[in-house]
Amino acid sequence: MAFSRRGVLVGALAGGGLALGYVLRPRSYPLPLPARDGEFAFDAWIRIGTDGVVTVSVPQVEMGQGVTTLIPQIVAHELGADWRQVAVEPAPVSGHYANLALAAKWAPLWMPLPALAPVVAATPASLVTRRWAEGEAFTVTADGTEIAAYEGAARAAAACARAMLAQAAAARWDVAWEECEVAGGFVRHEGKRLPFGPLVEEAAALSPPSTPPLRAEPMAERPGEFPPGAALAYPRLDLPSKVDGSFVFAADVRLPGMVYAAIRHGPIGRKTFVSDADEAAVKGMPGFLHIVRSEEGEAAWIAAVATDGWTAEQALTRMEPGFKVAGGVETDAVEAAMNEALHKADAHRIHSAGDLSLVKGGMPVQRGYEVAPALHVTIETTAATAWFRGGRLELWIGTQAPEATRQAVARALGLNVRDIVLYPVGIGGSFDRRLEFGHAVEAARIARAVDRPVQLTWSRREEFRAGLPRAPVIAVMAARPDTEGGVAGWRARITVPATAREFGRRLFHHDAPFDAIEAAANEADPMALEGAVPPYAIPNLAIDHVPVRIGLPTARMRGNAHGWTAFFNESFVDELAHKAGREPLSYRMAMLGGDPRLAGCLQRVAALSQWGGGGDASGQGIACHRIGEGRIAVVVSARRDAEGVRVERVSAVADVGRIVNLDIARQQIEGGLVFGLGLALGCSVRYAGGRPDAERLVSMGLPTLADCPAMDVEFIESREDPADPGELGVAAIAPALANALFSATGLRLRRLPFFAEDV
Repeated sequence: MAFSRRGVLVGALAGGGLALGYVLRPRSYPLPLPARDGEFAFDAWIRIGTDGVVTVSVPQVEMGQGVTTLIPQIVAHELGADWRQVAVEPAPVSGHYANLALAAKWAPLWMPLPALAPVVAATPASLVTRRWAEGEAFTVTADGTEIAAYEGAARAAAACARAMLAQAAAARWDVAWEECEVAGGFVRHEGKRLPFGPLVEEAAALSPPSTPPLRAEPMAERPGEFPPGAALAYPRLDLPSKVDGSFVFAADVRLPGMVYAAIRHGPIGRKTFVSDADEAAVKGMPGFLHIVRSEEGEAAWIAAVATDGWTAEQALTRMEPGFKVAGGVETDAVEAAMNEALHKADAHRIHSAGDLSLVKGGMPVQRGYEVAPALHVTIETTAATAWFRGGRLELWIGTQAPEATRQAVARALGLNVRDIVLYPVGIGGSFDRRLEFGHAVEAARIARAVDRPVQLTWSRREEFRAGLPRAPVIAVMAARPDTEGGVAGWRARITVPATAREFGRRLFHHDAPFDAIEAAANEADPMALEGAVPPYAIPNLAIDHVPVRIGLPTARMRGNAHGWTAFFNESFVDELAHKAGREPLSYRMAMLGGDPRLAGCLQRVAALSQWGGGGDASGQGIACHRIGEGRIAVVVSARRDAEGVRVERVSAVADVGRIVNLDIARQQIEGGLVFGLGLALGCSVRYAGGRPDAERLVSMGLPTLADCPAMDVEFIESREDPADPGELGVAAIAPALANALFSATGLRLRRLPFFAEDV
């Protein structure tokens, strides 16, 4: 059946089942951040003060990725501002800041009929996407979409403000404004100059140009311009406050009369109850105030409220609350379900090409790989501060999904969403953990019960107990070599829960975790297999998804599906190269004629790392991967010693298109490599009775500073559109390490994480 956008919309409305027409109504929004005294607003992005300070609104949460520098940097460049006069402020939830890039990518998750997403909501330019995202105030921070979503709007606002400042100065000098130059915080013309401050009131009274007069070149930093030790042109705006401790995270919020809450969660199961708690044990305890409990929904919890956090924790310890659980998660049952689905369940074909008869049935080379569930292990544990007063709830929280958080709290309290005021604060590392918002509901309920501002903080143990892990995955990779040892046919059969669908049900449809599992069961989930199509020119291939219901709710994590598909693909390619007696680098290069950018990364990383071929027990391993328009190639040098695996050096070369801030891009690649190293060597848990077998950081096998290898990171200069560097390193490090360990030991590791007993 052929679809047209008009036919879909008209037909849906006529049938009454899908009121998409509603999202086509025009909307307008008040200015999200009104100007303060001495300030003048230029669109929703920029306010300029009479003192010359330029304040940029940033609608994405700062969680280490540097967004509170990147967007102001784009504005400063386009506006012609002095970086020393630029300030940043979190933007409130508003349709003005809809993340259209992410809304289009996630359209299969939010549309009532996911099959229609490629027809009516496939691009940010889609009218359906725009109206839905604006109406839902969809400002979610995820998938590295900040530049793609906001660079255009921020540049346009800055270009118009620059023109208006130039017009104000030109009127004073009686010259044409087009002859004026704006740079370094001044408007200049033939030796005359005026700073922004004295001009801003006159400029704000003018009408902005109908077409933003954008500069010829967008903001870009070229790798060759910043040799080692060179001064940064745009230092991070958030760095000084993070160094001196004044940067506000969720646990740093302080309010008058505020009290503190600690919490205990029931096991992960279909239904849990608080079975007992010795409340008499805390009566008369100095500083203890209240007990608040909840048995609504799937998970029960009990919280103690006190005048300080230590007393609240001690109160729960004294009470020793117990829980009853129905259907508590068991790792043995999860593994059994995965293995049964792998061998018996029907698969959904996600992608195919070429002659499929060459990828049917048994194939000459088959290998199995596994990925275990893993926890996020964020630096900052969950925290939120809530104050219920006058029928409204104020919430101070670090969240990647602010509007969804407001909606969840409103439903829990029976309020209108407009009565939920959310104050965004920074996040101390999220890795997509803060796309979940159950703790906001907990804090809100506790605040209403105690009638005082309350700060809820989860202990590390509760973070592990109640946090949802990355999904487990099993893959069977099969190949048919050609007569020269290359790949004539490739098939991947990947067994994984419909984890992206589950997440979408929780975020957009308000399902509880186990309800989301039921709703997504047996659905094909292409987002759970992102990156499974290899970047190589393989003529005949098939990618199959085997969805499985495992009884364990799963969540997004940094790298997401690329974290396992890159491991499967690059480990398997390495095995094929060795089976063919070919050198791993040249084997890959022979198949990359269709992707010269990725081939360039491989060639350059080989030179950077002094690649020796990966043979003769060198301990070198190579891998490459592509995420969207971003490419990376990694070489790891590793060895095994008496203490386990020792990664000595990591060399990486990335092509992420035009780079806005080179220093932040390097930080993101390095951070991703270290994060991926942690996933490769630890972060995994097993469950018994719904409880994880690890509750402390020390048991996670995380790399310490002393364990982190020397890193060489370089970028290929490019004029392509910017790509996010934040997840490339996460995806590529595990297969590179696996291949390095094979080179060093002759042992092929096919399960993540690489447990000590395996090496």
